[in-house]
Amino acid sequence: MFGIADYGAFVVAILVFLAIPGPGNLALLTATGQGGVRSGMAATLGVITGDQALLWLAVAGLSAVLINYPGLFGAVKWVGAVYLLGLGIVLFRAKLGDAPVLTMKPGHYFRQALFITVLNPKAIVFYMAFFPLFVDPAIHQGWLTFAVMATTIAALTLAYGLVLVLLAHHLAARIRANPMVRSLLNKTAGVLLVGFGLKLALFK
Repeated sequence: MFGIADYGAFVVAILVFLAIPGPGNLALLTATGQGGVRSGMAATLGVITGDQALLWLAVAGLSAVLINYPGLFGAVKWVGAVYLLGLGIVLFRAKLGDAPVLTMKPGHYFRQALFITVLNPKAIVFYMAFFPLFVDPAIHQGWLTFAVMATTIAALTLAYGLVLVLLAHHLAARIRANPMVRSLLNKTAGVLLVGFGLKLALFK
């Protein structure tokens, strides 16, 4: 589909990435807790904008490798595989602990969520490791492939953000920094990321 090797797996992988507890999710929950659904959705748009900025930086680097150094693409995939495996193992082994606290100023949720996303050093590394898994040089359609991938990520992030914000608004007392829920999400995401890493390493 549009040069994407496995679109179904791509969608699942994005949903796993979104569900991993981190600064983005914390920003959405914090904004919703402070200002309600409207503030939570403003933060969601900030996360999407930040993700798109990092995503296209990663795409530019990967595209340059594909065009100028096609033989290096295999090495990029192996680096990506190692990163995903390591991230998956770290998430699976994460212990229960106190929920992190995030300070956000009312009225600036979009901008703050954007900066929180852009300044997250793991995000751009994840994107650089993530895209090679679903890019097949034999069927790749250039920037069209990347545009479809970027649009899919934005749409899924918007839908995920809407669901999370509504849940946080209506069930805040139950889901706010629940350590058992965070632990379950970590372990589930860890197992799935290890699986994606193995697929990246072992299959073309």
